[in-house]
Amino acid sequence: MSPAEPLRTVLRSATREVVIGHDTRFTLIGERINPTGRRIFQQQLRDGDLSAIERDVKAQVEGGADVLDINMGVPLTDEPELLAKAITMVQELTDLPICIDSSVVEALEAGLSVYQGRALVNSITAEDDRMAAILPLVKKYDAAIIALPNDHDEIPMEADKRVELTGKIVRVATQEYGIAQADIVIDPLAMPIGADTATSLVTFEVMRRIRDDFGVNMTCGASNVSFGMPGRHTLNGTWLPMAMTSGLTSAIMDARTPHVVEAVKAADVFLGHDDWGMAWITAHRAKQEAERA
Repeated sequence: MSPAEPLRTVLRSATREVVIGHDTRFTLIGERINPTGRRIFQQQLRDGDLSAIERDVKAQVEGGADVLDINMGVPLTDEPELLAKAITMVQELTDLPICIDSSVVEALEAGLSVYQGRALVNSITAEDDRMAAILPLVKKYDAAIIALPNDHDEIPMEADKRVELTGKIVRVATQEYGIAQADIVIDPLAMPIGADTATSLVTFEVMRRIRDDFGVNMTCGASNVSFGMPGRHTLNGTWLPMAMTSGLTSAIMDARTPHVVEAVKAADVFLGHDDWGMAWITAHRAKQEAERA
């Protein structure tokens, strides 16, 4: 069987377009605008203080993010209202496209309704009820969707099961909801190696098979792989280029870590995704200028 045609996922803000693809530079999705594990930020949001978002946007943009993930899952708040407010605010601060991140359907609808452009929605699983709740919204607002190949049972540890569930997601989204295959971005489930060092080998296999069988783009929470281990930046900065050679085309990551961002940019050069290394050279010159200044 010949490999599937590599697909391109197009995201847009009001004025800028970003393409996630197998033949383009790796897409960095800045993860920082997320209150999970940030107690002070959560309290600020409860108090209606959104000032930290401005700092987070600035840091992610300066770090090289191409897209910004926005999550406003704070207990004891009106998440739909908060997410819509945050998306409106971020659109005034930057022209980067947005990844709207929520497990609450009403919040996704509120976010999509104020977004000007073509968003990425984070996320669905292969569970029928999640697909039925979220895919009509994705279709209605002409968005793209991140999908995780796990179901009611658990996160499958075997490659075969993840590939099988990816097939189910692609089939249901395209045939039942009319979503283009190019607009499905699969998260191949990058698990922490602290619990099991063999888990990355399974994930790399899953990535290769998804790329070859379906041609779709992929993303993952990149910091997750090093959770519970020391020297996390080095692990993340090594893992991402390895994942890129297996077919990963984007990652939800902290763009404030230059070591990791530079590893990705260097891998783009070697994979032929940075013509003549011009982006690498330009960034290097800009860094030298900044140091001289």
